[in-house]
Amino acid sequence: MDIKVLGIDLGKTVCSLAGLDEAGAVVFRKRLQRHRLLDFLATLPPCVVAMEACGGAHHIGRFCLEKGHEPRLMSPLYVRPYVKVHKNDDRDAEAIAEAATRPTMSFVAIKSEEQLDLQALHRARERLVSDRTRLINQGRGFLMERGIRVGTGRHVFQKELARLAVEGAADLSPRMRLLVTDMASELDVINDRVAAIDAEIKALARTDADMQRLMEIPGIGPTIATALVAAVGTGTSFGKGRDLAAWLGLVPRQVTTGGKAKLIGISKHGNRYLRKLFIHGARTVLHLVRDRTSPITGWADALKERAHVNVAAVAMANKMARIAWAVLTKGERYRPNAMSGL
Repeated sequence: MDIKVLGIDLGKTVCSLAGLDEAGAVVFRKRLQRHRLLDFLATLPPCVVAMEACGGAHHIGRFCLEKGHEPRLMSPLYVRPYVKVHKNDDRDAEAIAEAATRPTMSFVAIKSEEQLDLQALHRARERLVSDRTRLINQGRGFLMERGIRVGTGRHVFQKELARLAVEGAADLSPRMRLLVTDMASELDVINDRVAAIDAEIKALARTDADMQRLMEIPGIGPTIATALVAAVGTGTSFGKGRDLAAWLGLVPRQVTTGGKAKLIGISKHGNRYLRKLFIHGARTVLHLVRDRTSPITGWADALKERAHVNVAAVAMANKMARIAWAVLTKGERYRPNAMSGL
């Protein structure tokens, strides 16, 4: 039995394996408990090990590299067309192995432990920010039911909540005042935890050369720089900046038929968290950067005059992503005057 490509359908407890020979025929099928998978891979002769990019795949991919295998991780979206007839775990493993042999397949780069740690830090921060948003929205609803309207903005609400917790209001019952006090305390705890993570992210960004170069790009700060490096590393898995922008979902979707191309809204594929950060960063370039004499701000100002502000923000985010790819892959610093010809 000569296995050239091994497809693995990763499960929480059981993994299905399918091996292909050089001709692409299935010559091996097996089901293994997940905790036995690494032992099996350690005894397997070097081959291509294909998996979907899901939970635990990067850890297994790094183990395969240590044992001489060639790991290939793919998006589950790209594997789905290769599943034949009725879906089951064995056919999923076969489809993964077959998809990995396609010359046009796009593969996911194996993330290092440092990248995964940084990505986990960002996900913990995003969870806390979501909890804070839910808490604020619920507090606004409670106060609105008592006829107390609070101005827009998180900081405005926090100040009003703290004031009500101390002074109270005529329309607040004793029970609601206790609840408001508890919400104010919980909000302070969440703010402290988010601030601690932000401080750690800034400290990490100051010690990494790639992140320091990224932060020279207008609109990119420590949060975007660390999140981008955690997600794409050096960016070499993308052939050009447009590919990175497309992976982030910052390019228009196409509906083309009969030679007629129609562009509609952005595709929103890829990393939703990174896309959100890039668009927020783009808005700072459009509205908050005071120096409007640089080429990139001049380009942004001209874009705002002929396009809706949201369209301009996405276009600016697209350009930031392309510049970031060039900075990462070429190892060069950001050159503001490179856009002078635009």
